[in-house]
Amino acid sequence: MTEDGGHPRSGRGWLETRVRQARNPPPPVLRAVVANMVVAVIGAVILIAWDWLASRDPSLPDITLGLTAIYVIVVLVAGSILTWLWVELPTGAGGERRRSPWAGLLGFFAAVPIVYLVLVVALQVIQPMLG
Repeated sequence: MTEDGGHPRSGRGWLETRVRQARNPPPPVLRAVVANMVVAVIGAVILIAWDWLASRDPSLPDITLGLTAIYVIVVLVAGSILTWLWVELPTGAGGERRRSPWAGLLGFFAAVPIVYLVLVVALQVIQPMLG
């Protein structure tokens, strides 16, 4: 690494290196992040739909807080499992690959900001727009 954080052999600066990395993510990692996003968005749609229905029909119980907790757990678990399935570690021996608990942990830590951002957009932006 150079002093500015770029790669010494390429002559690229820190920002140019990060832009290049963002444009060319490893396919398994990209698939895992996209899967997290899909699970999070589907769950957020269910949350918003339930909240909208509960506000229109007083006979429905207000279980939005419980559904939100279940939503967070489902996204974190799904993110961990999907990343564990898709991100395999190379062993270096004959191209053989193996799964590792670290891949699941990577998926968990990737799912945390995704679930937070999707919840913020769903509950602070979209839900007020629906009234």
